Amino acid sequence: MEVQIFGVKKSADTRKALRFFAERRVKTHFVDFDERTIALGELRRFVQKFGLDALIDREGKAFAESGLKYSTLSEQRWLERLMNEPWLLRMPLVRQIGANGLSVGVAESDWKAWVAK
Repeated sequence: MEVQIFGVKKSADTRKALRFFAERRVKTHFVDFDERTIALGELRRFVQKFGLDALIDREGKAFAESGLKYSTLSEQRWLERLMNEPWLLRMPLVRQIGANGLSVGVAESDWKAWVAK
């Protein structure tokens, strides 16, 4: 089993996901948003499963500072914004490689089910 984790190293939740899989000796591919952004196709995969609202971290500091609280953007504009400013996303985004497993945020119950297979 392999997973791909999208996030930033300074995010406690991202570090928690990295630690969870490392402790279980699961091979991880980490995409650090400080170095590289998420691809549009990857982002759409998460939007299809969870919806756009589930991906946006409305409680985070980046969202508050961006002035987006009262703005209404189309889904396409949101996707563009999230690709350019990935710190607006709830982190980590985790994808199980070779399967359809996806999670947003800390989802240990989902991760445990993946590892148990």
